[in-house]
Amino acid sequence: MKTTRKRYSAEFKAKVAMEAIRGDLTLAELAAKHGVHHTMIGAWKRQAMDGM
Repeated sequence: MKTTRKRYSAEFKAKVAMEAIRGDLTLAELAAKHGVHHTMIGAWKRQAMDGM
């Protein structure tokens, strides 16, 4: 059975990354809130920080 990978829009990634940068919630809490693995959020956060 073949499944397709889930794709996230740039807007969604930016929104989640900004929440991570803000630091109100931990990466684990953000992952549970948005249904995304915490390592992905960490990668998006790093990309956002490098782009600033």
